[in-house]
Amino acid sequence: MTIQHAGETFQGLRIPKSSPKGNKSHAVLIGSRDKPKLIRFGEKGAKTNQSAKQRKAFKDRHRRNIAKGETSAAYWANKVKWKA
Repeated sequence: MTIQHAGETFQGLRIPKSSPKGNKSHAVLIGSRDKPKLIRFGEKGAKTNQSAKQRKAFKDRHRRNIAKGETSAAYWANKVKWKA
């Protein structure tokens, strides 16, 4: 069940993948197969998730955006790049 969107192939909705384009490290499609929305998140080359202090600082700084749910890039960065 692959989905073609913006010249990229995704395994499905809500399945993040590495992003070959731009300065963002990952991309994910949300929404429906008929009207997918592309969200790019994460900084390419950034060192993330190296210590508990660094994770806490990210989660504190982006708490409101993470709470918005899967329409937010911070939600996906928290789930993919900052998981414990």
